[in-house]
Amino acid sequence: GKKAGEFYTPPEVSLLLTKLLQPQPGNRIGDPACGSGSLLIKMGQAVPANTKGERDVSLYGMEANGATWALCKMNMFLHGFDQARVEWRDTLRSPVFTDPATGGLATFDCVIANPPFSLEQWGREIWENDPWGRSFAGLPTDSNADFAWVQHMVKSMAEKSGRMAVVLPQGTL
Repeated sequence: GKKAGEFYTPPEVSLLLTKLLQPQPGNRIGDPACGSGSLLIKMGQAVPANTKGERDVSLYGMEANGATWALCKMNMFLHGFDQARVEWRDTLRSPVFTDPATGGLATFDCVIANPPFSLEQWGREIWENDPWGRSFAGLPTDSNADFAWVQHMVKSMAEKSGRMAVVLPQGTL
């Protein structure tokens, strides 16, 4: 796992999560705490390529740390995912991927993340009246964002095709 400020997911964890989610051609894949992009890249690489060697997949990521966001953008380019939408934004306070048609959060076929563990001062005050309805299972404490990440990710899953994998510390639920 990782603590606030860290952005590394062990390759074995990335591989396991990717195999569990089984990304398919045409899937929209989102990571609300994408760090340097390793999980998104693994997911994109797991989608079978067509006869031209192209992968039909859409990658979306958000990262709050500017230096890590820049590293992610570079990694996407270096791994051939130049079309990935990676935004420098604090997901819990101000999610960038929304759906104007529904007025809710954008949804994804696969939602994957290794968010910062036990993040404090994460924006609970916003969630008291969250416009995105993410506190549907209760309002997490200000001293630990772990359950907020879970609720955000659940709300980001596509209704029929959505599936999710997340790395969290013991005791989150």
